[in-house]
Amino acid sequence: MPLPEKQAWPALIALCIGFFMILLDQTIVAVSTPALQADMGASYNEVIWVTSVYLLTFAVPLLVTGRLGDKYGPKNVYVAGMVIFTVSSLACGLAPDMFTLIIARGVQGLGAALLTPQTMATINRIFAFERRGAALGVWGSTAGLASLAGPILGGVITENWGWQWVFYINVPIGVISVIAVMKYVPEFPPLTRPLDPLSIVLSIVAVFFLVFAFQEGEGAGWAAWVWIMIVAAFALFAWFIYQQRRAEKSGNDPLVPLEIFKFRNFSLGNICIMAMGFTVAGTPLPIMLYFQQAHGMNAMEAGFMMVPQALMAAVLSPFVGKLVDRSNPGLMAALGFSTVAVSIVLLSMVMIFDTGLVWALVSMTLLGIGNAFVWAPNSTSTMRDLPHKFMGAGSGVFNTTRQLGSVIGAAAIGAVMQIRLAAGDEGAAFGQALLLAAAVLVIGIVASTMAGKNAHPAPVKP
Repeated sequence: MPLPEKQAWPALIALCIGFFMILLDQTIVAVSTPALQADMGASYNEVIWVTSVYLLTFAVPLLVTGRLGDKYGPKNVYVAGMVIFTVSSLACGLAPDMFTLIIARGVQGLGAALLTPQTMATINRIFAFERRGAALGVWGSTAGLASLAGPILGGVITENWGWQWVFYINVPIGVISVIAVMKYVPEFPPLTRPLDPLSIVLSIVAVFFLVFAFQEGEGAGWAAWVWIMIVAAFALFAWFIYQQRRAEKSGNDPLVPLEIFKFRNFSLGNICIMAMGFTVAGTPLPIMLYFQQAHGMNAMEAGFMMVPQALMAAVLSPFVGKLVDRSNPGLMAALGFSTVAVSIVLLSMVMIFDTGLVWALVSMTLLGIGNAFVWAPNSTSTMRDLPHKFMGAGSGVFNTTRQLGSVIGAAAIGAVMQIRLAAGDEGAAFGQALLLAAAVLVIGIVASTMAGKNAHPAPVKP
């Protein structure tokens, strides 16, 4: 049963505090990388793994951790994940060498994987259907703002206090989040049937193969073993789907009940969030490198170039969240995807033709407007129709899809950038890499326009 509004909103805020911190950590560390490398005397490969291992341990278990919330209660799994994340953040800041730092980052990713799916699953349980759009709007806006704020905060913290504080800042926030969730988030009845063990193994191995192959592909020159892993991942995904059908007959719960894909908006929304994950993860590197290398900015100055984007998203997101319950969220998301695509094309032209920083700021402002209209409407359109029994699985799929999009986007845009840099013109190379994100966003535009207006969930057979 949904909670009264006075109880539901404090619970939402408690969940979003941790969710913001988790997503912030994906981008904030990248800005501090040069300082970290210089201070630790790290090799380029070691520095890459500081980010890669986090994304790997975050993405790989998401399908499983989403269902763990159904099995043991989302509140309990969230708290366990936040404790792991907070302690490992402290370990990252105190790390005496790169090996310790990489291990601690891997544990951080696991903590993030445990808690992230619980936020969306809990929101859909504690809010009534007619208020779920506004609540998911806050959740979606939190995701968008965290992605935008990372480069800004990373630059300020690194320049003024050192790279260690990029991790130390998580500790007090994590403690506050645990206390708030323990106080405001209710318990939910757990699943009684066990999760299918073969499904768990297949999902972990398949996602690991896919993520690892894309992370290492560029460095390995896209050798044969990379493509073998990608093909094996898709084969395992096919086996995984087959196993979900068999799990019910064995008396176990499937990890991902295939019934959820009968909800049209859920399927389309996952396509959209993959396109957005591709863009959000892939574009910051060429953007930050353009400001720092083509215009000679330091990390903090480059971070401040992102302020118009973050400011517009922060100002507009609350209004967009309120509109979601009264409008067609799919069409709102299509508007957002279109705006993001236009802004990225404009920014690409700025880089290619070196039209100056004023037009870059115009592009960043437009990008913030587009972001505000993507996250909240898309998350609402995707999840609002699902019955409560599918919330954990649905949240796991949604977050896995977003993370897979992120990994593929970072690899693909990075590969295009490297190829174009080898060809010569630095600014043009950064701009040309961005055009790939704009092309992928067209998929998000089309899928959003195909989504229908949310209706009250139809009853699903138990």
